Amino acid sequence: MITSKQNALVKEIRSLADKKFRDSLNLYVVENVKTVKEVLSLNLDVKVVVGTEKGLNALGVTPKNFELVSDEVFKYISSEITPQGVLAVCFKPQNLLQPPKNSCLLLDGVSDPSNVGAILRTAVASGYSEVYMTDISADPYSPKAVRSSMSGVFRARIMRGSLSDILDAVNLPIVVADMNGENVFNAKIDKKFCLVIGNEGRGVSPELKQKATKTISIPMQGGMESLNASVSAGILMYNLNSTLKGE
Repeated sequence: MITSKQNALVKEIRSLADKKFRDSLNLYVVENVKTVKEVLSLNLDVKVVVGTEKGLNALGVTPKNFELVSDEVFKYISSEITPQGVLAVCFKPQNLLQPPKNSCLLLDGVSDPSNVGAILRTAVASGYSEVYMTDISADPYSPKAVRSSMSGVFRARIMRGSLSDILDAVNLPIVVADMNGENVFNAKIDKKFCLVIGNEGRGVSPELKQKATKTISIPMQGGMESLNASVSAGILMYNLNSTLKGE
């Protein structure tokens, strides 16, 4: 059992709270019993599973690459308020930019990791399995994003790059979400498209607005001018899919 906070593995896991180390080590952390079970069932590329005796018992299996740690050490490396005693250190998938096979999603500077995670969750659920993210978007492998994604981060093909490189790869009509756009419930959309969700405060970048085939918006009542980025994305993704199906 690892009982020292100075242990090399413990220090490495602790460092993964910082994007700089997630990028340099190509690793990220997944926490809680249910999510770690899903990681194992999906056969993701896992470096090590770490947990307490209680966490291991809750997991119900002992992975080959498992390290037992004390409760105190686990609290030290956990990002959860109430840790469940088990986490997995996973290798980040290296998805090269390539053209989408179906309608896709582009996150253009979405900066809140909780929004990024929630959008990934809804994207996978609504059929947008290919997600492009500009370099200025929040890290989808941060603890908050992973937690909010509820396994969406495992199931989406996430491709990151500069806006210009992404536009070179995406060969579909660009549909931009903007408050001044056409009512999404009346809009006619191409069979395959790239839906763009912009930054929470600044919206979509001017370059993408210029390249947009269509600009759409969500009508609002009660004097409200905007919705949370993840809520807006969810409404748009589901409605556009329903429109294509003639529903």
